[in-house]
Amino acid sequence: MTVLPDDGLSLAAEFPDATHEQWQRLVEGVLRKSGKEASGEAAEEALSTSLEDGLSTRPLYTARNSAPEAGYPGFAPFVRGGRAEGGAAAGWDVRQRLAGSDPARINEAALADLENGVTSLWLAVGRAGIPVEGLERALDGVYLDLAPVVLDAGPDTAAAARELLRLYGARGVAPAAARAVLGADPLGHQARTGETAGLTDAVALARDCAGDWPGIRALAVDALPYHEAGGSAAQELGLSLATGVAYLRALTDGGLSLEEACGQLEFRYAASADQFLTIAKLRAARRLWSRVAEACGAPEAGAQRQHVVTSAVMMTRRDPWVNMLRTTVATLAAGVGGADSVTVLPFDHELGLSDPFSRRIARNTSTILLEESHLARVIDPAGGSWYVERLTDELAHAAWEFFQTVEQAGGVAAALDSGLVGERLAATWAERSKKLAKRREPITGVSEFPNLAEKPVEREPAPAAPSGGLPQVRRDEAYEALRARSDAHLAATGSRPRIFLAALGSAAAHTARATFASNLFQAGGIEPVHDPVSVDAGSAAAAFAASGASIACLVSSDKLYDEQAEGVAAALRSAGAETVFLAGKPGTAADAVDAYVFAGCDAVAVLTSVLDRMGVA
Repeated sequence: MTVLPDDGLSLAAEFPDATHEQWQRLVEGVLRKSGKEASGEAAEEALSTSLEDGLSTRPLYTARNSAPEAGYPGFAPFVRGGRAEGGAAAGWDVRQRLAGSDPARINEAALADLENGVTSLWLAVGRAGIPVEGLERALDGVYLDLAPVVLDAGPDTAAAARELLRLYGARGVAPAAARAVLGADPLGHQARTGETAGLTDAVALARDCAGDWPGIRALAVDALPYHEAGGSAAQELGLSLATGVAYLRALTDGGLSLEEACGQLEFRYAASADQFLTIAKLRAARRLWSRVAEACGAPEAGAQRQHVVTSAVMMTRRDPWVNMLRTTVATLAAGVGGADSVTVLPFDHELGLSDPFSRRIARNTSTILLEESHLARVIDPAGGSWYVERLTDELAHAAWEFFQTVEQAGGVAAALDSGLVGERLAATWAERSKKLAKRREPITGVSEFPNLAEKPVEREPAPAAPSGGLPQVRRDEAYEALRARSDAHLAATGSRPRIFLAALGSAAAHTARATFASNLFQAGGIEPVHDPVSVDAGSAAAAFAASGASIACLVSSDKLYDEQAEGVAAALRSAGAETVFLAGKPGTAADAVDAYVFAGCDAVAVLTSVLDRMGVA
């Protein structure tokens, strides 16, 4: 009998090992076929994808792309999770956010959510939610010893927290059984509103909780304002660290031990549909906070408690049903990344107050991933992935660098006041906006595959969110502005602005570019008219006149452009076409057309100019 060597992969023992260099040579061949010449590392770099924060993802990760040892779940540096058992016992806490000003409606929604899979409630209280005095009605029938409550009350936090603690006592909940997050976050409030808030109330609440309410955390370190202002993953992490450090200083100055102070904090992060970046961000956040605790002299207190919320930035107002898919991927990433609590924003979050159906879908997103996909049964499922481990390490270093920048500026409050935070986040968003405008970062249902005939989803307006500080951006905002212009034109005239697609030759010749042009113009609310299927110099004028459009776009192959573009463009102009576009490479039929649309063009700029030329206000 032949004994194979114990090399960990005995079934492959008879095959020679493939080297990294052999793979690079294969890449060189592929690039050569596409007209690019590169060799060795340059060939590999050609297939890399640039991310924010100066990071990039490589096409292949191997053992040579190793990262520092991640340790074990439940032990410093907590990269693999803050608990040794992970979520294997009960999964993550399914936390539903409830917004609105009517305590009775909030109560109805809360009871329905808790009866159908939600395990904790996140309530907007005060100016942007239910009145503080309505908290008792909103929680009527809720078993407060079973369902943790998280408050989001902004400047009303102290009053809301006292009311919640009063309710615990009034309903006979033992202090040791109470579970809550009071949500004090004065620096987060400053980021959202520009209003400076002192830390006195937050410190007082933390002292009370540390002394009398062992299961309640007083403070939330909310990084969502920075994410929602367009910040990168590293900026979100760096600012959360700086905020956490500021709170540690205040709490320890207020008489708490370092271990007690750490125990009073819950960190809140955004999860996007970029699943691997989200996974790496949550793992990096735990590693970074562990480093802070170690530097402060309490390494055993460095297990970060994480509440993760699906990103509002990625949510769209048009074709909102696609948001269900985005939040599903984001929730998966949050679970794999080791989140302790997850809030799935309903698909209609950006449209107003969510209805029972959308809340049901939101809570069932977690339920399916936990109960049907068994996502929590594996502790740190991303652990050991060379890609995830390396991305975690690189992101942690980028975040630490930004954290140091904020600290050198005097901390979060000073960096907000000086404009440093706003400027850095705005610069990041400006770069991302360019990718969105050029559709290099596509938005399904908005910048790609829009549906102009879709009936809008309407919801009751939600209470106004806090504002006045950092801006709140959305990926769809530029396209939403274009679509709003189209909607106004439709309301005023009974029809949308139109563009005539002058297709040359057979369907085989023009379908690809006709589809491209149709999607692009619809992203701006411009209705493409492709009738008849094909035109030539003799029929183009009559077809254009019948279309009701004032602008035309030629769509076909390069060969037919050379043969027919000049004659067809002249016929279109004779029929009144003010501008003639061509779908293809700039410079094609340059003497015949006025402008071009092509893959990678600035779609927002093109669509804006088209609406301007059409006189759409």
